[in-house]
Amino acid sequence: MNPLNNEKINYWLTRIFVFLYNFSYAALSSLAVRFGRGVHPKYRILKYHEFFLENILSEDSVVDIGSGSGLIAFEVSKKVKNVVGIEIDENKIKLAKKTYKRHNLEFIQGDAITYPFKEKFDAVILSNVLEHIEKRINFLQSLHKISDKILLRVPLVTRDWLPVYLKSRGFEYRLDKTHFIEYTIDNLNKELKKSCWKISFSEICFGEIWGVVKPV
Repeated sequence: MNPLNNEKINYWLTRIFVFLYNFSYAALSSLAVRFGRGVHPKYRILKYHEFFLENILSEDSVVDIGSGSGLIAFEVSKKVKNVVGIEIDENKIKLAKKTYKRHNLEFIQGDAITYPFKEKFDAVILSNVLEHIEKRINFLQSLHKISDKILLRVPLVTRDWLPVYLKSRGFEYRLDKTHFIEYTIDNLNKELKKSCWKISFSEICFGEIWGVVKPV
């Protein structure tokens, strides 16, 4: 058989299996949420909320940007003075307001990129949010106006050999098609440096970078 034909066959086989792999991942994730009655099991398994709780104080005010269905904001509200969750998705905000209620917890529907925050917070939570933003440098620069600390959680493209390989071959490698980027430690540091932030503490957990970020 012609080697060129072999290469074409390998390409199309890879493309088919990449599609099946990504489809299965998305489907399993959706089913897991259903089994969890609306809560993704990664919350229980990864326990990333504990990282946020460890890096805030009881007297803090916190804004959770991209708060989704509100679970993280609710957990954080049990420890701190007050929490504001902001989410662009109207349905998620409705669910959050219905499900999670505390005297020190508020949910706002809005786009955090353009929302006119009128107060400064002790901490900003960005939990799997930054990778969904196209103009990240501008966004990160704007956060200086509302806080001097970011609690950051982003996915690593280097979580496994497969996404690195798929990216190098031009195949879909992202965990979510709405991601504009999946990070390496190097390109995260470069984005933070350009926006006058730096990581003061970080750890790698489950293929993600969890970090405390402060102004340069």
